[in-house]
Amino acid sequence: MNLRILLIATATLSVASATAADKQASEKGNPTRLFNEKNLEGWTQRNGTATYRVEDKAIVGKTSEGSPNSFLCTEKLYGDFILEFEVKVDRALNSGVQIRSQSKGGTPDGRVNGPQVEISNDKMAGYVYGEAAGGWMTPDADRTPHDTFQDGKWNSYRVVAKGPSIKTWINGKQISDLVHEERYKTHPRGFIGLQVHGIGRGQGPYEVRWRNLHLEESDQN
Repeated sequence: MNLRILLIATATLSVASATAADKQASEKGNPTRLFNEKNLEGWTQRNGTATYRVEDKAIVGKTSEGSPNSFLCTEKLYGDFILEFEVKVDRALNSGVQIRSQSKGGTPDGRVNGPQVEISNDKMAGYVYGEAAGGWMTPDADRTPHDTFQDGKWNSYRVVAKGPSIKTWINGKQISDLVHEERYKTHPRGFIGLQVHGIGRGQGPYEVRWRNLHLEESDQN
């Protein structure tokens, strides 16, 4: 076997092994990768005209002038889970990660709606917002301003969704401990979505980056 054939065979075996390892981890209840760090396979863009690309093993979302909110969404739906990821966002941009979300009419053009974990440097990061679903889910009295989110740096998020409970952490510090029975009735299960917030004319472009996206399901549906 010449060197070229050997390299191709080795690469193929490595990809197969990684896929098998992810499948085995899922079956054992361990976190699986939502993003393969090479392309956007398994994801669908919904709403808006922002662009998404892969760069340095991260998903990079870039604003589009005049576009409404855009979302890159998993094709698979999730109910109860532990979600972990890292994110870095330009100072002027607000972002978020949708959980248990839906698309009106079930189409890419249908309005994305559901719980969103806030990503921003305005001291509200980590609280839960109802995107096109009633506004803030975290009560006003519980949205205490904080400086846990580090501007211009990678920030680690942990989200635990179980039944009507949604708990969030940023950089190891718990931010939110929310129980929302009403929203759980309408959104018990749905996709994960990476938001690029809409911007007005003459603004941007701005970018937001996500990496190390892992999810561990804790339900059997």
